[in-house]
Amino acid sequence: MDHPDTPRNRGDKDAPHVSPVTPAEDARTVAINQISWSAVFAGVAIGLIAQLLLNMLGLGLGLATLDPGTADNPSASGFSIGAAIWWTVSGIIAAFFGGWVAGRTSGKPKESTGGWHGLTAWAVTSLIVIYLLSSAVTSVIGGALGALSSAAGGVGRTAATAAATAAPAAANNPGALGQVGEQIKDATGIEDPAAMAKTAATAVGAAASGDPQQQAQAREQTAQTTAQEQNVPLPQARQQVAQQEQQVKQQAEELKQKATQAAETASTAASAAALLAAISLMLGALAGWFGGRRGAPHPTVTGLPRP
Repeated sequence: MDHPDTPRNRGDKDAPHVSPVTPAEDARTVAINQISWSAVFAGVAIGLIAQLLLNMLGLGLGLATLDPGTADNPSASGFSIGAAIWWTVSGIIAAFFGGWVAGRTSGKPKESTGGWHGLTAWAVTSLIVIYLLSSAVTSVIGGALGALSSAAGGVGRTAATAAATAAPAAANNPGALGQVGEQIKDATGIEDPAAMAKTAATAVGAAASGDPQQQAQAREQTAQTTAQEQNVPLPQARQQVAQQEQQVKQQAEELKQKATQAAETASTAASAAALLAAISLMLGALAGWFGGRRGAPHPTVTGLPRP
């Protein structure tokens, strides 16, 4: 078909489009490109049901591989990777079926229009799934925090009850606290456990301050207290304090390394999960688009009656 000689065809991009078709043909073109939301919701329903069925099938197959009676079971990491792969594949299959239904029920005999119906159905389905997952995660976290709060409250009430019960007994028996002190003394060899604890707390605070002068003073004070309470020479007490300080530093360094490794592992896992989710969404979008194109009905041309 030859295009009409218009300013736009001569290079003026601001000029309006001019079509040689009649107004009736133009109306049919607009109608064939309009979206049918009833078709989209039909595709969403089929997509959600398909994803639910496929995930239930995957859950059943995964649980069937577990045998509590033997140690021959897949590892937690392997099970998680398998579940993620199954979730991705089932989402792609469900998106294709949902897009196919949306394109078929749209009644638009045009593949591109069917593709847009399939893509829209996939987008609505994904939003619903994300909302359901976020609601479920929020409920689980809320339940866990509620249980933790209840447990903490129960522990607090138990401690308060125990303290309330023990206070009158201690008041009626002045020697009770002395017996506790004697037990600590026999176990540690420290004459005044309270003073030793206070000195240790001061030493820890000074060590954490980062001031070398305060650290040296705290170290010397701790050594003097240790020598006095354990009845050992001051050089030996200083050596004990130095050894304990070295042990604390080693433990702190080990904890730091473990925390760094845990943070790196969590960061890697989060990055991999985000990339997998993005790839899964993109593949689902493609599946919905091509499913809609495949589902678009073929155009039917009514033949003229024979003379």
